[in-house]
Amino acid sequence: MNPFSPSRWLDTGCRPRQRLPENPEAALEYLAHVLGHPVYVRWTLAALKRGCPSLADAKREHPAVFALLLEHDAAIEYWARGRLHVVPESSAPSAATVLERALRQHRRRFRLASPDDEPDGTLAARPQEVTEDGALLAAGVDRAWLARAGRFTNPVALANTLGVADDAQAVRLFLREHASHSPHTLRAYVSELRRLAAWCAREQLGPFSDLTRQDLMAYRDAVQAPHAGAEGAFRRAAPATVSRALAVVSSLFAWWHRTGYLTVNPAEGLAAGRRARMTWTPVRFLPAAALAHCDAVAAGDAPEEVPTMVWVRRRAIWALYRFAGIRLAELVWQEELGLPRIDVDEDRQWTLHVTGKGGKLRAIPLPSACLPALRAYRRARGLSADPPPGEHLPLIHSERGRALGPSGLYDEVRAVFALAAAHLPPEEHALRAALEVASTHWLRHGYARTLVVDHRVPLPVAQALLGHASVQTTAAYARTDTTQLRGFVEESFPTNDR
Repeated sequence: MNPFSPSRWLDTGCRPRQRLPENPEAALEYLAHVLGHPVYVRWTLAALKRGCPSLADAKREHPAVFALLLEHDAAIEYWARGRLHVVPESSAPSAATVLERALRQHRRRFRLASPDDEPDGTLAARPQEVTEDGALLAAGVDRAWLARAGRFTNPVALANTLGVADDAQAVRLFLREHASHSPHTLRAYVSELRRLAAWCAREQLGPFSDLTRQDLMAYRDAVQAPHAGAEGAFRRAAPATVSRALAVVSSLFAWWHRTGYLTVNPAEGLAAGRRARMTWTPVRFLPAAALAHCDAVAAGDAPEEVPTMVWVRRRAIWALYRFAGIRLAELVWQEELGLPRIDVDEDRQWTLHVTGKGGKLRAIPLPSACLPALRAYRRARGLSADPPPGEHLPLIHSERGRALGPSGLYDEVRAVFALAAAHLPPEEHALRAALEVASTHWLRHGYARTLVVDHRVPLPVAQALLGHASVQTTAAYARTDTTQLRGFVEESFPTNDR
């Protein structure tokens, strides 16, 4: 086996891309600078004294290191599985091992050099082909079925601005233009196109460009029709589900028609998406008493069966969704953007930076109620209580040391709801039922309601905090509280009675 050599690794996050230093110590220093936290540090009492004005300061700033050095000549502080560990030097992994693991953990930024890489560290150009149709086909859609052209494709090549001749290529171009900027949007679009393809397979129709208006009207009826659930009971799809399904299909056919791939648009008027959005009203709220109960449970001690690290991480996740009003996907780490990220200003005010729908950046001030859980989690990871400038690491780590994904984040919030439900008195049937079906998005609705209804925050301000594309979406929360509306009317038209 070849010995580990840091210079064989490329940092692809800088321009121009460059190799790491050959010397392991220099490579560790480089990596610590890039990531914004220590990677591998050897501590002695002498080194600790050099870095701190006094032993009291050393004990306060590096408590775990200080305690270990009282019994050992040297201690190693190293990064692994998303947090800092401190062990006696005799028990520590080698610096090369820690360095290689850290590089592999951040494999989206660092990778082994290949023969295509230039000597100066820059990369030879490689074509990046969009393959969203691959995700669609891999999900069970027959490739031969999709890679055909139906009766409504444009036979005049000069009038077809897409320059493709089958539905598979046309779907790929549609997804690239409409959904490639957001993983969440891409998943939603692919899911709806899979739904349409599955219906076509059952009805022995297709491909997409062969569907008539009557076919699409029948599809609309099928989406709206009651269907058997997991328990055998028949239920209708939620209005939002129907609206999304029809909106994606309408968007596909409208775009194909505009670009000349189709000669007609059989989906014209199929969906009343804009009208549906105008009348949308959020209904999935937790009562204030339920939220307060969840907050109390999250602030309490960890259950016996839950490890301390898992519990402090769960509390931090709860605090972010509860007090920032973010979407589930907005807390998922994006290595290339270094987001989500928390900045702390000179007044120690915290601001969360996320990427919302459509790749739009958003800055959300975090209230003081959110900070204790976040600071406790950072300390448990061996980090400073407040994020320093330039820190580049996931806000929430997984047990493997990488970033916790959307399903993991969702499960942690659901665990708080489940624990809160278990702590309710037996007679609280309604609250228990609500907690059993609540999700991260219920917390977002609660955040919006607090802003718009409880504190009458101006709609443009609430819109900016929530990342809504339309202020009318934000205004929908005001329609959910007739008590406040009645108060506005009474204030506007006071009685003349004395």
